Amino acid sequence: MLKSIEGNFNHPEVNELLTKHFIELRAASPEGSAHVLDIAGLKVASIKFWSLWENEKLFGCGALKFLDKEHGEFKSIRVHDNFRNKGNGIIVIKHLIEEAKKLKIKRISIETGAGKFFIPARKLFKKCNFEPCKPFAHYKEDVNSIYLTKLINND
Repeated sequence: MLKSIEGNFNHPEVNELLTKHFIELRAASPEGSAHVLDIAGLKVASIKFWSLWENEKLFGCGALKFLDKEHGEFKSIRVHDNFRNKGNGIIVIKHLIEEAKKLKIKRISIETGAGKFFIPARKLFKKCNFEPCKPFAHYKEDVNSIYLTKLINND
């Protein structure tokens, strides 16, 4: 059973995981097409962030940015290296969807890269039934970006 902690950016393991995430994504994205947020960017009031833990070991993390009252965007989804390549990304996505439901979000969108580096992320979102969409919020058409969205049921 995973334990979820909201907003613990200052935990050294969480900080290290996010820093690695930022460095990798910025390196894999052409200039002007990197939309990853740094820790300061994740701390704004319109974003909720969670780290997930399994037996005191950092499992992964992710954030939900409120675009409006019922539309959110996933940010900084990352599985810790010790848990990668084992199908665990879907666990992080499902956790974030459950958190979004609690917050009365009805649509989740995400921007990810169009390059080879981002193929695993695109496969994961497809497996989670995200569909291609037009750019949303502040995003513009960009050959280096893929935009995906999903309606979620708030029963």
